[in-house]
Amino acid sequence: MSDQPVTLRDSVSGRANAVDDGQPLPGLLQVFTAGEPRCVVLPIPKNAPLEVGRGDGKTAMPTDPRMSRRHATVWFDGERFRVQDQGSQNGTYIDGVRLQNAHESASSLVLRVGDSLFLFCGDLRRYQKFGMSVSADRVVGPALQEVLSQTNRAAQYGHTLHITGESGSGKEGVARAFHDAHKATGAFVPINCATIAPGVAERLLFGAKRGAFSGAVSDSEGLIQSADGGTLFLDEVAELDLSVQAKLLRVIETREVLAMGALRSRPVSLHLCTASHRNLRHEVSHGRFREDLYFRVASPSVAIPSLHHRLDEIPWLIQLAVRTFPEKLAIHALFVEQCLFRKWPGNVRELLAETRASAQLALGQDSRRLEANHLAPHAGQPLEHKEEPLPPCAVLFTPPACRKDPPDRNQIEDTLRRTDGNISATARLLGLHRTQLKRLLTRYGISGINLAKDQTLDEEDSDS
Repeated sequence: MSDQPVTLRDSVSGRANAVDDGQPLPGLLQVFTAGEPRCVVLPIPKNAPLEVGRGDGKTAMPTDPRMSRRHATVWFDGERFRVQDQGSQNGTYIDGVRLQNAHESASSLVLRVGDSLFLFCGDLRRYQKFGMSVSADRVVGPALQEVLSQTNRAAQYGHTLHITGESGSGKEGVARAFHDAHKATGAFVPINCATIAPGVAERLLFGAKRGAFSGAVSDSEGLIQSADGGTLFLDEVAELDLSVQAKLLRVIETREVLAMGALRSRPVSLHLCTASHRNLRHEVSHGRFREDLYFRVASPSVAIPSLHHRLDEIPWLIQLAVRTFPEKLAIHALFVEQCLFRKWPGNVRELLAETRASAQLALGQDSRRLEANHLAPHAGQPLEHKEEPLPPCAVLFTPPACRKDPPDRNQIEDTLRRTDGNISATARLLGLHRTQLKRLLTRYGISGINLAKDQTLDEEDSDS
């Protein structure tokens, strides 16, 4: 992957290339195929279903050997997607559950056919317009590109910008884009206000003259002065003490900075970018943020969507993390699917860290493929979640509410394969107690140890 961003987009012929008439363009977004991320729009034709099947390399349909030539059909009625398997060899999966009959839903996220993953999308137009911008160290999907477009407009008409968004969602990247848009000659100076120890924020930001406090044996320049001619980025600005906020307001209004112990102010020319995961208006109402400073920094502002609302970026981010390792490591479709299901409260930062940890685990097991069982159970889960999570592959099935007849040998062996022989998980998925399952294992003479761990997916050959 090159250092320069590459915009990726592709589409099937027909409606995808039609002139935008202002109407939503529902369909599927192909995000992963044969171990590689994708950004391919597959619009649903008007008055007809979209046929999903193995392509021949001449269309946008994936050349996935585990897909049937006519694998599934997808409809959209204006509110809900409807999916029908067309008798495929390896099955059709909706949000990890194998489709038995037709499926209809307005809230489904992921369609898996073969080794390919698709997102249900009510409007594909922004993917046609923006595509996916990918470089050696950054992934920017349409949602984030819209934020960057707003950021460029803010830089064109002003010197301040406030960024809101969850921790790890990419606020510093947007701040750097604000700085770059100004083509400033000075430096970009990022400061995380939450990491500044109480009592040192003033001298750290504004500098100090010799003798201003005990131990000040020489003049020291503050971070604000070091951003002269450039951009000062104050992340978590709400963490600053009220007294420091007052001095910051004066810098903004007068374009001058007064160091501790100094008698005269020094002129400073800079762009100011602030960020916080807190609601500044709420902080003002509780007396934790100055009202006058709020009105100077809170507008214009941009809001960064969480990673859970940027699912299209996840396969590319996984690839980005994997490529930091010198060893070549393939990516299994089920690993990506599991990442698409999870909430990722730590956003991009958490996804990259957990993917690297999964890659280390895989390499430590002499595996050259990143699989779902390498992803930690807690990865991407809400921090307050206290229940013991299911094994990574358990999401492939919905456990029955009750079971009158015991499962047969084939059902038990199939479920054991998909949970890597985990007895507790297998019992849950079959609607049995552990003791019941152990009796059946003894009756049928089944040993979970003899089941291959690499049989996560159905291994039947695709049809011709």
